[in-house]
Amino acid sequence: QVQLVESGGGLVQPGGSLRLSCVASGSIFIIYDMGWYRQAPGKQRELVASITRDGITNDADSVKGRFTISRDNAKNTVYLQMNSLKPEDTAVYYCYARVMVFSKREYDYWGQGTQVTVSS
Repeated sequence: QVQLVESGGGLVQPGGSLRLSCVASGSIFIIYDMGWYRQAPGKQRELVASITRDGITNDADSVKGRFTISRDNAKNTVYLQMNSLKPEDTAVYYCYARVMVFSKREYDYWGQGTQVTVSS
């Protein structure tokens, strides 16, 4: 019904930057919260940042001042600008969205994940 497609991951050196994008498509009536989680090998998935439809953000302490989440409601897209990347930011990054579909039911949807590797 709803698909989330991420892009923008890759390999970057410490101190570098990447910008992740996630586009939602399908039977979307309205998208509420959007955001990013990440999962490193051997660790649990953790919240990186989230943003409400009105633009209120919530960032994990580990990324405050380095990562910025934003969204374009007209394009059903959420972004994650990642600056000053560290090796410990290496993980698979997953986009999510809380969506009301045309049936007026709400569901959480996830993207397939995009790998971010920070290494010299």
